[in-house]
Amino acid sequence: MAEYTKPCRELWVLGIKPGSGREEVIISYLKAGGYTCRVEQFENLKTGRPLGAVLDISPFSEDGWGVLLQIKNSPEIRDIPVLPVFLSEKGKVGGVFPVAGFFTLPVDEQYLQNRLAVYGLTEEAETWDLQSMVVSRNGEDKLSKAIESLGFEVVKGYTGKEALAISSIHPVYVVFCNQMLPDMSAFELQERFRLYPYSSNIPLFVLLKDEMKEGEKLAMSREIAHLVRKKQLSCDEFLGHIRRRE
Repeated sequence: MAEYTKPCRELWVLGIKPGSGREEVIISYLKAGGYTCRVEQFENLKTGRPLGAVLDISPFSEDGWGVLLQIKNSPEIRDIPVLPVFLSEKGKVGGVFPVAGFFTLPVDEQYLQNRLAVYGLTEEAETWDLQSMVVSRNGEDKLSKAIESLGFEVVKGYTGKEALAISSIHPVYVVFCNQMLPDMSAFELQERFRLYPYSSNIPLFVLLKDEMKEGEKLAMSREIAHLVRKKQLSCDEFLGHIRRRE
């Protein structure tokens, strides 16, 4: 009889320079939640295969956005869940952004179908008339057609404010949103969705460019900085985001 092996609950913390001291708070939070965790490097993901990654995407990170793109552009490891966080220069937890997941553009249609099936989001589309929203300044026609092929009706919003208005009129089952919109980031849109009962639980997938210049990465980090609390999140607040994703 094969010996039962308990699933690994190890989480890796990425985007932090080892030994910098910025990892101390978030490591202490994760350990308080019963997780084995450590600061690691992207290069070790293919062999390490952690339960998930907690990734610093602040301006103080070690190329957090670049690490995220490398993960999501690598077929061998792109299924590893990533929780983006914003850590201060001293490592205080200022923000957590628990989106449903990330896809790089142009989206791999088969991968899109597989991931939505894993989340159980395609089952209801076969029975009910469900709407999916694509929020992008250019409409993302190829992605929209791929979503329609899965049985969803697609509605489009071209700004964050338009997406909020649409969701208040029509129930939306799932949202796909460019990380940067003309008026806000995808993370800010998600936070606004969560303010209203009719949209608080909508799964939101973030669409990323497959390549980013250094200036774009810095601009995205600065764009989400205004979502960050001046007072750091408590351990319980942080762990609440982790538990909702499991």
